[in-house]
Amino acid sequence: GTGEFEAGISKDGQTREHALLAFTLGVRQLIVAVNKMDTTKWSEDRFNEIVKETSTFIKKVGYNPKAVAFVPISGWHGDNMLEESPNMPWYKGWTKETKAGVVKGKTLLDAIDAIEPPVRPSDKPLRLPLQDVYKDR
Repeated sequence: GTGEFEAGISKDGQTREHALLAFTLGVRQLIVAVNKMDTTKWSEDRFNEIVKETSTFIKKVGYNPKAVAFVPISGWHGDNMLEESPNMPWYKGWTKETKAGVVKGKTLLDAIDAIEPPVRPSDKPLRLPLQDVYKDR
């Protein structure tokens, strides 16, 4: 059967749409939190399957999967959110490539802390995104 993950990354899925939207809007750093691990009985195989499929589709969008932290979590139980989870002893942590080198961590908080602040081109002229153009008659 298909689960929530498969629905999310299907052709018209919300996960796929959000990844494309984020990339289009200039978001260049991504964290993939694989939630609801408790519903898979903390399955390493299911996590690896999701990492593999997600890597394939975010690569098509324009992201480098090697620069993305993949973290198995359970938001409901708090696993791997702030502290390492005892329920997933197989999980050795995430690794991602950055401009500064290789960064490692275990939790979602570690992944958030590893996000690099974007460089703002404050020396350049002001630019604003336009959504629509209206003409006066």
